[in-house]
Formats: sequence, structure tokens, C-alpha cells
Amino acid sequence: MVEVTVHRDSRERLSSFFASGHAGWADAGQDVVCAAVSTLLQAAWLGLDQVAGVAVEGSRRSGNLTLAWPEAARDDTAVRAIVETVARSIETLAAQFPAHVKVAVARTETGLSDDG
Repeated sequence: MVEVTVHRDSRERLSSFFASGHAGWADAGQDVVCAAVSTLLQAAWLGLDQVAGVAVEGSRRSGNLTLAWPEAARDDTAVRAIVETVARSIETLAAQFPAHVKVAVARTETGLSDDG
């Protein structure tokens, strides 16, 4: 199962994503559910960095992705559009494939919890 934690700061603004695991919908290389989650998160990274011009922090390894953006950028309209679209898209995938994708929301001051 892919588990995605969507972090919101004390003002309810999206502040980071943390994803781990594999969907297990199909064999490796054929798993469209896993590919969909990965593509959405990679698109968020690309959009924040190259479209919105935001310096993001994060890491990408097989089965794990952490992506955070600075507090100063969280009110920017482009940033909000990118990250809210990705969060809602992943929530839709979780509703369609509940045995393969789980979404949790965490409230944090800095945007990243101790585990991600």
C-alpha cells in the first residue's frame, strides 16, 4: 500500500507531502496505481520548482518521497494551486483504490513531522 501523509501547518496551508510504500495493485513495472501517485508527486515537485520558482526541500528514493516548501511560499496562488490539486488528486485515487492508497492529514508547525 502507498501511504501519503499530507501536512498542513497551523494556518491549514499545505506544507509538505510524505509518501512511502508501493501500491501492490499489480506487479512492479505494471502498477498503474503506484505510477499515478508517483507521477502526481513528481509533478508537484516539478511545478513548485520550475513553474512557481520555489526552492523545495525533499528526497526521492524507491518507495519514498518527501517534499516540503517554505512557509513564505504557502500563500502564493500558484503554489496553492499546484499542491491543492495534487492533494485532491491523491485523495481521489485513495477513494478509488482504498486497498492500495491511504491518505492521512497531519497538522504540524513546520510542515514536516518527526517521521518525514
